[in-house]
Amino acid sequence: MLTSTKSGVPEKDRNAATNAPDVMGRVVQPHDQAWAKSEPTTKAGMASCIGSDMSIVGNIECKGPAQVFGRIEGEVRASDLQISDGAQVEGSVIAQNVTICGRVKGTIHAVRVKLQSGGAVEGDIFHRSLSIDENSQFEGSSRRVENPTDPSSSVDAKGPQKKGTAPAPLPSINAELADGPKH
Repeated sequence: MLTSTKSGVPEKDRNAATNAPDVMGRVVQPHDQAWAKSEPTTKAGMASCIGSDMSIVGNIECKGPAQVFGRIEGEVRASDLQISDGAQVEGSVIAQNVTICGRVKGTIHAVRVKLQSGGAVEGDIFHRSLSIDENSQFEGSSRRVENPTDPSSSVDAKGPQKKGTAPAPLPSINAELADGPKH
């Protein structure tokens, strides 16, 4: 026979209900709680990572900082991007800050680019600030632009040109010789 309380719930069942949150708290492990969060953490020191055993073909967009230890074939976008020693990126890189210790083959658009010792870039760099350490490799061209991450500021190495207009022809030296010397 079960004893009832004023709430009408048997004593044994009421205790089980009040202990349910305690039981649930004990079931969830601390490392599981990080996976349960719906929003990624983008605090300083917390970055999304592409592991050294990962190879990705496709475009990657990260709203916060990112670190690459593996291989990426495609466009990479992040607020801050670190391409670690041994990592490879083949494609465009777009970020506010890019630190390269690994290898990049493609175009880089970033406000600040740091090519650190051991790093290598094969391609063009559009930047506001560029630093290249000793013992790094850079094969390509660099161009300082005011807003390197803005798509409209992506100008080729020749500079901005109007579409549909041909450059003005240079005067021919033969025409000057035919007219004779001018006094």
